Amino acid sequence: MTMNDDSDQRRMQAIDAQLAHLWMVRTFLKHAEETEEDDELQEVARALYDYMLALGGPLENGDAAAYLKQAKKKLAKLRRASELFQEIQPEISDHTNFKMAASSCRTVIAELERLLA
Repeated sequence: MTMNDDSDQRRMQAIDAQLAHLWMVRTFLKHAEETEEDDELQEVARALYDYMLALGGPLENGDAAAYLKQAKKKLAKLRRASELFQEIQPEISDHTNFKMAASSCRTVIAELERLLA
């Protein structure tokens, strides 16, 4: 394994660790009553899931190059979903759970952008 391969493996693992946080945001949104009533919130939850689903195959295969390529390719859609969530969250609920989910989503996206730069 070359030094670059090792670096790619570490980045893949770091991204996957961030996705654990994103999974919890998605799970919260999926099961929130407010999501049942809001198409945009459903769209956010689907986009989070779609991003993680797209990375599952390369992760299972240990293919860091394919994983990172797919993570970069799908990042813009994930970013848009996060931006939509930030925009609509105050209208949906001012409950701490929603505020923290929006903050967590924003933090994960920032870290993904750093890791994929």
